[in-house]
Amino acid sequence: MRAAVLHEIGQDKLEVLDDVEAVGFGPGKVRLRIRATGLCHSDVSAMSGVLPQPAPFIPGHEGAGEVMDVGDGVTGLSAGDRVLVCWLPACGACPSCKRGQTQLCLAGFMNAGTPNFKRPGGDVFGFAGTGTFTEEVVVGAGCAVPIPDDVPFEIAALIGCGVTTGLGAAINTAKVEAGSSVAVIGCGGVGISTIQGARVQGAAQIVAVDPVASRREAALRFGATEAVSPDEFADAKQRVTAGEGFDYVFEVVGKSATARTAYENTRRGGTLCIVGAGAMDDNFQVNMFELFFDEKRILPSMYGGGDVLRSYERAIALWRAGRIDLESMITHRVRLDGINDALDQMRTGESLRTCVEL
Repeated sequence: MRAAVLHEIGQDKLEVLDDVEAVGFGPGKVRLRIRATGLCHSDVSAMSGVLPQPAPFIPGHEGAGEVMDVGDGVTGLSAGDRVLVCWLPACGACPSCKRGQTQLCLAGFMNAGTPNFKRPGGDVFGFAGTGTFTEEVVVGAGCAVPIPDDVPFEIAALIGCGVTTGLGAAINTAKVEAGSSVAVIGCGGVGISTIQGARVQGAAQIVAVDPVASRREAALRFGATEAVSPDEFADAKQRVTAGEGFDYVFEVVGKSATARTAYENTRRGGTLCIVGAGAMDDNFQVNMFELFFDEKRILPSMYGGGDVLRSYERAIALWRAGRIDLESMITHRVRLDGINDALDQMRTGESLRTCVEL
């Protein structure tokens, strides 16, 4: 089958090959035919080495498609079912799952180091234990979540990661209060979802911050009350909050420099929510006095900070009700052969989210 493969960490181009085979099918596993996948910045971060990932590997973790076959012991799924790919499935038995924090379950990471593809030249890994830039993939049954018939594959793919992460940061983690002031730093697909989550929660002012003009324009369409470049952020803080700082600031970039900017623009007693996934050697620093004196809450948000299955259901319900716009987030569609052009557009900020149709 065809798949887009990165041969070495640090390369910026994928090679679309037709000699890849999905492996590992057996008890507890399902084989999926991928119909659509989103291109998320986390895929780019894994390619560059910011996020740890063994190579060679197939990127992609926002996928949706159909069940082709189910292994022994799999219940609740059958051939032909429409599903989205959950890259971080919950085991249901660990302490995090029992506490209801299924987004912190580590069971899914246990499979990330096992190759789930092969080529004549050797094993190939799938990003985050999945790898959706391919026509077929074998994953654990918990990774295949059934979706209703009225949810298009491209919408389901977005819900599988970016939408759930952004909405959840505003709704689950920060718990944005109605009438509050919000700033969102980084307005790609996850940032736009965070803006939509803040709007759903009733925020009065939502300031979008991004260096790319097209993303600032998009942020306004998705619910931001104004959009500014990073150089204009200080003026927006003064204008919107009289210099006090925002009630909630979301960092959706994954860098310590922007996290520090977010901290400095959060009011005393306000909430800084870290949504971006960054590098292990990029350290965010606060001094002990300001940490005590400012009483700012620093809240990381992993995969939307809540039970992912409930978060999927909520996203679908909000989409059906017209409370969030997911169709318009897909600003670029390509076939698998055009994936490198899509990567270039993501790096330059020319698209919010690319849908790869397989």
